[in-house]
Amino acid sequence: MFTKMFGKPKQQANALMTLDKLNETLEMLEKKEKVLLKKASAEVEKAKDYTRAKNKRAAIQCLKKKKLYEQQIEQLGNFQLRIHDQMILLEGAKATTETVDALRSGASAMKAMQKATNIDDVDKTMDEINEQTENMKQIQEALATPIGSTADFDEDELEAELEELESAELEEELLQPASTAPAASVQVPAGRQPARPAPQRRTAEEDELAALQAEMAL
Repeated sequence: MFTKMFGKPKQQANALMTLDKLNETLEMLEKKEKVLLKKASAEVEKAKDYTRAKNKRAAIQCLKKKKLYEQQIEQLGNFQLRIHDQMILLEGAKATTETVDALRSGASAMKAMQKATNIDDVDKTMDEINEQTENMKQIQEALATPIGSTADFDEDELEAELEELESAELEEELLQPASTAPAASVQVPAGRQPARPAPQRRTAEEDELAALQAEMAL
């Protein structure tokens, strides 16, 4: 029903025009109601004046007019209620139609995306991603492995070599002499300097060697 009413843009425009017309009519009825209320109040004041003037017949006529105005006011109130009901229905129908249109558009878009996406392609893509991820892990593990792994070395042999190094170091420490205090300097009495050693005289062979070196230097 709502789709038939507002399914097309032209019909939606007509619905908006109808709501605008109802709003205008409602405003007109409210203005008439205010005018009738003022007239009814005026007739009450006239009836009071005629009552003070002892003109009972004129006062009754004023009260009759007041009653007629009140009937019209009540009728206008009923018209306003009907218009309010109609506006609420139209606004609700418009909101429902817009919601249905939005859901229909979403369903169409979802359907189009599902057609563009094949489940086999998705499975294939996921397999490729998993394979590439596994290959990358293997490459990273290979790069992280140190060159010349110690897994092939004999642990017992390494322990024996370490013991030999420790024994040699201990033996070297034992052979080092104990540190001694520095010898006290000999005090030489004032005025007496130690005699310098006399220079030794060179032998004949040393003289010949020096002469030969001098000639070669020339």
